[in-house]
Amino acid sequence: MPATDLADCSATELLALYRSGQASPVEATRAALARIERHNPTLNAYCWVAGDEALASARASEARWQRGAPMGPLDGVPASIKDLILARGWPTLRGSRTVDPAQPWADDAPATARLREAGAVLLGKTCTPEFGCKGETNSPLTGITRNPWDPGKTPGGSSGGTAAAVAAGMGPVSIGTDGAGSVRIPAAFCGNFGLKPSFGRVPAYPLSPFGTVAHLGPHTMSVPDAALMLNVLSQPDARDWTSLPPDPRDYRIGLEDGIRGLRVAWSPTLGYAKNVHPEVAAACAAAVARLAALGAQVEAVDPGFDDPLEITCGLWFVGAWTLWNQLTPAQQALTDPDFAAEAELGSRLDALAVQRLHLRRGALGSHMRQFMQRHDLLVTPSVAVPAFEARPAGHSVLSEPEMLGWTPFSYPFNLTQQPACSIPCGLTAAGLPIGLQIVGPMFGDALVLRAARAFESVQPLPRPRLG
Repeated sequence: MPATDLADCSATELLALYRSGQASPVEATRAALARIERHNPTLNAYCWVAGDEALASARASEARWQRGAPMGPLDGVPASIKDLILARGWPTLRGSRTVDPAQPWADDAPATARLREAGAVLLGKTCTPEFGCKGETNSPLTGITRNPWDPGKTPGGSSGGTAAAVAAGMGPVSIGTDGAGSVRIPAAFCGNFGLKPSFGRVPAYPLSPFGTVAHLGPHTMSVPDAALMLNVLSQPDARDWTSLPPDPRDYRIGLEDGIRGLRVAWSPTLGYAKNVHPEVAAACAAAVARLAALGAQVEAVDPGFDDPLEITCGLWFVGAWTLWNQLTPAQQALTDPDFAAEAELGSRLDALAVQRLHLRRGALGSHMRQFMQRHDLLVTPSVAVPAFEARPAGHSVLSEPEMLGWTPFSYPFNLTQQPACSIPCGLTAAGLPIGLQIVGPMFGDALVLRAARAFESVQPLPRPRLG
């Protein structure tokens, strides 16, 4: 057995240990469950833990490895799923007291189904704010989720439970969702690698009520883990009529090819972000210097669009208003004040206003398609600030700046649907992670992964010291 705790091993490392016989899926699953038992009471990353099921799945995986016949590329790897994503036999409560847990729960979402087919050991479901409605993870149902680097800080959101779980070693891989930054914000705050693939690359069912800004993507301990996850998650599913055609590529191939000669646009503010924390700015500038040292042709240039916060929030609030109108008055009375406020703001937009937002979104998408013809990659900070205090739902009056003003780099690329990742690039003086965002051209997921891997090769991902 290696000296390292198996709970601190990436999926790629675990698979190598299984292959060599140095560790087993049962041992890795027990290590992850032990982490959950020890740290989840403080961090509140998981809202549903299925320990007995996970161990039964791990025993079946162990038997397959002993026969030399693993069933798929993630066989025996402990994994978790954000509680917006359906999982057969488990309640999907979406962080909300409005959802009745006493339902059949007979379906797997496409991402869940692909994990099962790949042999992953499903540990449970991770916390989300109600309906994934904000960039912090708190809800009236599950309370406050906390950051493994400092439990007084938020892990971000809405995939905060997913990010906290991976950072704390409660399973090396997890699936999150990202509608305005909800994979990349928590990845930045928790020191993980988080990827928002091109829209449609990972099929979804049912589709998000917030529309075509909503992506699914992996949270992982390493870039190779994310490439492996994308191989699995990108397999087709006919239930998603917006999904892209099947892509037969193996995202691990070419991962080590480096970035020499790539044209990288470096934009520290996107031309409009006025309040970037100085430690974030310094860490990201140093990271870009490393990309240049690796051979990238770095040019300081803004992509040339105005802050699309109004577009993002307008479309998001209309989604909230739509969802609100599917609830009974009794259910509406149970909702998070933040979600209720979003719905109320959405109610103020008429059809003409919404159509104008869609047209502005289309213009932004066209602008970025053209910009990415001149640049292979765009690099920015992931979030303008380090992790801030973990706060309860409804802690302040919701507004557009309150909701997303502190993450001006994430939401534009949900509107444009481009692939984007967050990779750790340093720590603040207080020991909190800082993220660097790498944005690729539409369908350039492999290029984003390749660039992230090049950076990871010279600056490995940090891990928190758990108490």
